[in-house]
Amino acid sequence: MTITIDEMASFCKRKGFVYPSAEIYGGFAGFFDYGPLGSELKNNLKQAWWKYHVHDREDIVGIDGTTVTHQKIWMASGHVANFTDVLTVCTKCSERYRADALIEDLLKLRTEGMKPADMDREIRTHHLHCPKCKGELGVPSPFNLMFKTFVGPRQDEESVAYLRPETAQVIFADFKAVTDTARVKLPFGIAQMGRAFRNEISPRNFLFRCREFEQMEIEYFVHPDKLIDCPYINEVLNHSVLVWSADMQAKKEEPRTMTIKELLDHKIAKFAWHAYWLAMEHKWFISLGAKPEHFRLRQHVPDEKAHYAADTWDLEYNFPFGWKELTGVANRADFDLQQHIKTSGKDLSLYDEETKKKVVPHVIAEPSQGVDRAFLVYLFDAYNDDKERGNIVLHLHPRLAPIKIGVFPLLSNREELTSFARAVFDELRAHFVCQYDKSGSVGRRYARADELGVPYCVTVDFDSLTNKDVTVRDRDTTKQIRVPVDKLAWTIHALMSGAPFAEQGKPVEVKP
Repeated sequence: MTITIDEMASFCKRKGFVYPSAEIYGGFAGFFDYGPLGSELKNNLKQAWWKYHVHDREDIVGIDGTTVTHQKIWMASGHVANFTDVLTVCTKCSERYRADALIEDLLKLRTEGMKPADMDREIRTHHLHCPKCKGELGVPSPFNLMFKTFVGPRQDEESVAYLRPETAQVIFADFKAVTDTARVKLPFGIAQMGRAFRNEISPRNFLFRCREFEQMEIEYFVHPDKLIDCPYINEVLNHSVLVWSADMQAKKEEPRTMTIKELLDHKIAKFAWHAYWLAMEHKWFISLGAKPEHFRLRQHVPDEKAHYAADTWDLEYNFPFGWKELTGVANRADFDLQQHIKTSGKDLSLYDEETKKKVVPHVIAEPSQGVDRAFLVYLFDAYNDDKERGNIVLHLHPRLAPIKIGVFPLLSNREELTSFARAVFDELRAHFVCQYDKSGSVGRRYARADELGVPYCVTVDFDSLTNKDVTVRDRDTTKQIRVPVDKLAWTIHALMSGAPFAEQGKPVEVKP
């Protein structure tokens, strides 16, 4: 990495991607507002995820559930009782810390699977003190992360509701409504994107750990008697990825690259469905320009897994602050549906035409992805401080780029050029998100566009007035071609779809 997380936060603020929330009042830890460029990039990212996972498939449908949710949903799921992180408080200055994060930072130890007592032992053994005042740290204890609220004018236990800490449980609560109306048949998935809220003890690392964030999530349901039958597995068997299994971690072995076929042949992944979704999530990231070598699959060790999970893996990314979870893919079995059946008293089973019996489907895989973390991944992998050009270049995939085209008149003080450029701009913005810029030299305008990730720039010069064509510049290579104005929109569409740049117009010799 060529940039730290703090430098990325500064860059995002400076360029209008992301701002600290309520900054005029001193800020609000764990909350961020997306600016003009950030909101466009974030929307493009979500649209790309939805197309890949929902629109391009016949086996997944989507919902959009509420963020304020009924308390019994979270009682059934176990969140009210068990959705916790471990808190330790300084006995001198009362500063609060997330115990696992403190141990990882100060001792460089992995804390997956540690209980509060284990963390307390590490704190005492290594004589850890409060980083702020050097006071003694209190005994670590569970802290519930749920945001509690009340619905209606009364504020009693009957009126309690919660801001959802995840999107998954809303899918389970709507399971019967979806299956009654969407004509889905097993195997199938239900997808959802939306906001979630967690009262984090120590929000940190910019967008990586926030108190308000967005998720993109799928619950994929399979017949309980067909857990090993994945009809799509051949599509991904040859896909390669860095793997760190639970056994490798126990033996202190380094991760190694293997194919999905090897993952299954060696019985490292227990279910073909699980392996399939791990590959699909990795493929989604690299299909939009993320670098394959920055990812790995890490299997949860036994002490780390939820009690109901048959197997859980994380797709991790090598952030500047280390390998961290990006996408969780858990095999939740039938735990959630059974819990909601028991708590609600409603029948959430499906009728099986083959056996003429009702079955409760299993969630064989739950690809759960944070939008904000994905946003960071694409920015980190796109960011390049280009010393040769003398400016930052954001090599964002054209589908993700917040602005697709910059339109420039060669000179800003010649009305014939500016009027022609405005006409080109008006034509293009009917099809794309565009930016018109006439300030400064063309070279400086190219640099500004590079820093915003604009993939193509269109320049109107004096030849354009006579020949009715323009120069199109490619951000990544700086190569240029001449394109007739009447074919410009079509040409940009072709470039956005991956057509070779040099073949879309007449090459222009660029002076060094």
